[in-house]
Amino acid sequence: MGLQTVDAALLQKVFLAAAQNIDSQKEIINELNVFPVPDGDTGSNMTMTIMSAARDVAALKNPDMQTLAKAISSGSLRGARGNSGVILSQLLRGFCKVISDYDAIDVDVAANAFSKAVETAYKAVMKPKEGTILTVAKGGAQRAAELVGETEDMIFFVRNVIDYMEEVLEYTPELLPVLKEAGVVDSGGRGLLEVMKGGFEALCGKEVVFTGEVAPSASASSRTVDTSNISTSEIKFGYCTEFIVLLEKKFTQKDEIDFKAFLESIGDSIVCVADDEMVKVHVHTNHPGQAFEKGLTYGQLTNMKIDNMRIEHNEKLFKEQEKAASEAPAPAAPKEPQKDNGFIAVAAGDGLSEIFAELGVDHVIEGGQTMNPSTEDMLNAIEAVNAKNIFIFPNNKNIILAAQQARDLTTDKNIIVIPSKTIPQGIAGIIGFVADKSPEDNEKLMTQACTTVKSGSVTYAVRDTKIDGKDIKMGDYMGLDDKTIVSVAQDRKEATVALADGMIDEDSEIACLYFGDEATEEEAQEIADAIEEKYDFLEVEVHRGGQPVYYYILSVE
Repeated sequence: MGLQTVDAALLQKVFLAAAQNIDSQKEIINELNVFPVPDGDTGSNMTMTIMSAARDVAALKNPDMQTLAKAISSGSLRGARGNSGVILSQLLRGFCKVISDYDAIDVDVAANAFSKAVETAYKAVMKPKEGTILTVAKGGAQRAAELVGETEDMIFFVRNVIDYMEEVLEYTPELLPVLKEAGVVDSGGRGLLEVMKGGFEALCGKEVVFTGEVAPSASASSRTVDTSNISTSEIKFGYCTEFIVLLEKKFTQKDEIDFKAFLESIGDSIVCVADDEMVKVHVHTNHPGQAFEKGLTYGQLTNMKIDNMRIEHNEKLFKEQEKAASEAPAPAAPKEPQKDNGFIAVAAGDGLSEIFAELGVDHVIEGGQTMNPSTEDMLNAIEAVNAKNIFIFPNNKNIILAAQQARDLTTDKNIIVIPSKTIPQGIAGIIGFVADKSPEDNEKLMTQACTTVKSGSVTYAVRDTKIDGKDIKMGDYMGLDDKTIVSVAQDRKEATVALADGMIDEDSEIACLYFGDEATEEEAQEIADAIEEKYDFLEVEVHRGGQPVYYYILSVE
């Protein structure tokens, strides 16, 4: 009578097949971008999110449902990238909250799990929008609920849920006019459907080989300190030890205090970040095994890593001496005491990174359009900044949710996410910081500062389309403001000046033009001169941004 239940062994295969399938379809999903810009990354973000969990799932040997659920939930949570990836991680998290209480999944359990998945995802989004991945997920949950009592066959059940989700996906352009005008369905919804389809194939018995090969995550670029004058005898604790505990019981505040106290008794440089499903641990110690043993009292371990800092130091010293034997080693920077306020910003381009550093940003995460950093990238940056209060500037609307997720996973520092959606907004927000104000007051001041600047960018069209009444041909240059495509031209300078025309008004005083890695300072200055000639009341500054994809970023205040 068909397949009535799915146990942990089968679900493991289903999940890995789901991850493999969306990976194979990610470029098609990326192309479902409303605007024809070369930065469609929904498929890539969803793939890297689910692959983060899939690697943990693939490493499990004969898991039970609870262990499998924890690996799926915590892995996707850490690896979540972009809005679509964060929403996918929340869908998986909600689903896993239900299935972890059972040894096997039947139609009733699956329907409840789908419902909890949608509830969890909707709660994670401040202003849910219909016509998106959320709508497709909700459609699947509704169809699942309708099938309870009609069938006990899991294959029939899942097939019908997928069929209805596909109908909902095709209807998304009717819910979001911008999709209809662009002639595409929602990319996040399509990604979710590919996850479901891949898993369904494994459910039906298809053998899928999981390779686990994914694009590397956007790495956080951190400042380094020359330690060549430090003797290995001065390294008190020799092993940098990192691991994650997949919790098997409730991890109370007392547990967290006790765990941290134990880690402090065997080492230093301690980070212990917990949520209701996992604990991320970092400690420098001479006894890594003791840290692991203590972690095992709370649950299973994963992502274990031990680095011998004394050996690494010697190897680093040898290479440095070999490279420049005649140079005297620079003195080591003393460890700074914890300061009150720290800053993290996301930016792509060495010029932009330098600008943020000059403004006092402690840590710049390399990323932005096409390179959305993950929640774990955010957590690593938070670890690197020694401050009580840390302000994060995502500088991209598709990164805000990941930053907020990292905030919610951090317990030992006060994390404040300033919802900057563009590079100019991030710059304006940081400038709005007032040192003698409280974190709460600065959050208001910097958030308000973000709204005082208009942002624009110039890139090229990757396909023919018609949107906002404009006929666009592949290869055309486009100027985009915060909301739409402002200008289209075959000449880059013409498109940029036209963009400025759409952003400048009588109240404007200053504009900044940041040129990217495929533009030149000479051309940027020509554009600035042309704008100043048209608007004699406006001052235009030119800065090297070095950003990819976008020839120019323009701000007007």
